[in-house]
Amino acid sequence: MHRLLLAMTFLMLPGWAIAQEAEAPMTLPRMGEIVLALDPEAEISPSGFQLTLDDVPVLIVTDIVANRMRAMVPIRLAEGMTDEEMERVLQANFDTALDARYALANGRLWGVFIHPLRELERDQFISGLAQTVNIASTYGSLYTGGAAQFGSGDSGDLQRQLLEDLLEKGQDI
Repeated sequence: MHRLLLAMTFLMLPGWAIAQEAEAPMTLPRMGEIVLALDPEAEISPSGFQLTLDDVPVLIVTDIVANRMRAMVPIRLAEGMTDEEMERVLQANFDTALDARYALANGRLWGVFIHPLRELERDQFISGLAQTVNIASTYGSLYTGGAAQFGSGDSGDLQRQLLEDLLEKGQDI
């Protein structure tokens, strides 16, 4: 069972994909379809989307001209973060946050996933959203994107569940 989960995890990570038919470039209407499949209550605006995943608010900002998208999750105010907390988020950015990152902006700590818009594929997008929610949810404990963890215990299975749930919701689009 663990080998199957590990294999599935690596297949979903960028760069580890099995040869498959190339997807059409990501567009805002296509992204909107995916977002609405993940959260039918999502709000759509000309510059992006607001949705909730696993009770976590996610803001997605897009820029067609710059060919960029950014999914963001607010985590906490930056004021009051200790040196140890700052060091820990930087360590996580190196090894456990995966495609998501911790970032500071406007006096707040965020979980972010940033990617070129047109080149973004459906599974990368869903995986990036799940990882961003996971680093926000695990701030203060595991500091992980949750898609690739080794060892026994419950944490890896619990964190991968969000990714599996989101992929299942987006399966038909």
